[in-house]
Amino acid sequence: MLILDAVLGAIGAIAAVGAVWAASGVRVVQQFQRGVVFRFGKVRDEVREPGLVLLNPVSDRIRRVNMQIVTMPVPAQEGITRDNVTVRVDAVVYFQVVDPVRATVNVQDYQFAMLQVAQTSLRSIIGKSELDDLLANREPINQGLELMLDSPALGWGIQIDRVEIKDVALPESMKRSMARQAEADRERRARIITADGEFQASKQLSEAARIMAETPAALQLRLLQTVVEVAAEKNSTLVLPFPVELLRFLDSATEANQRAKEAGAPPLPQGEQREPRIRPVPSEGDAQ
Repeated sequence: MLILDAVLGAIGAIAAVGAVWAASGVRVVQQFQRGVVFRFGKVRDEVREPGLVLLNPVSDRIRRVNMQIVTMPVPAQEGITRDNVTVRVDAVVYFQVVDPVRATVNVQDYQFAMLQVAQTSLRSIIGKSELDDLLANREPINQGLELMLDSPALGWGIQIDRVEIKDVALPESMKRSMARQAEADRERRARIITADGEFQASKQLSEAARIMAETPAALQLRLLQTVVEVAAEKNSTLVLPFPVELLRFLDSATEANQRAKEAGAPPLPQGEQREPRIRPVPSEGDAQ
């Protein structure tokens, strides 16, 4: 009985040690992760899927790789554009690991490596672009920046999802210059619109004058319409139509009085016209 108890105790101890040894080789891989297994320092080709993973506690080591899309902000980089303007540009890069083995073996820290490549690429794209493109035409610049990042990222098992420029910081002097330029452009357009409106109005007025010249009664109707508009809404203004012919008559009388004063003759009474003096023209016989 003593021997049997000793054997059973040994078997139980071995079973307990085996259970502990097996439990030490159990790992859990999350749904958004993939497991890269190293056996005696050599990577295994098989990538462990999410779930419960059994490893050899002595020889196997696992490294979990995040397969989610990483949003990496790129710090603002200062550079000089192609049209010699100093700007500060920051961007954001969206990328995802598609090959966990290469992302683990080919590069030491793929996130730090992507950050450094993004900074250098952003500086390079600033020097190749103009200020107007950075402000208003960013889509081609984003595509060019994405192509520059794709070249090293493919060797690291990383796929670039998208690259976007977030903000462009300009010097204060450049902001004032752009504000003056925008103000001058708006003033130019306002003057053009005003001049075009006056041109169209002059054409319409010319056409209206031609129609009224052909039909004199239209001028009288327009005068009556103006009187009605002025006298509306309890207006105290009194409108008296004054014939233009009377103004012309008074003007001619004023000019006649002025000429009479210059000649030394007494001024003519108002409304009176001096008859023209007829001087005889000498004939040829008289001239001889």
